Amino acid sequence: MRYIVTLFWSFILGQVVGYIGGALTKGTYDFTLTTIISLIAGILVILIGAVAVPRKEASTHS
Repeated sequence: MRYIVTLFWSFILGQVVGYIGGALTKGTYDFTLTTIISLIAGILVILIGAVAVPRKEASTHS
């Protein structure tokens, strides 16, 4: 469920950033390109979160 929520919010926030960025630079807003880039960013966040989880190590002190 958390992966779906992460992808959903990366989609929404990516669209907002793409729209505002296009308006500020007087460029065009491309929905398809913005969707692809925002979902790739969301997948990267999920992968980084999976790799960066600290693992519990066995304590050597008894």
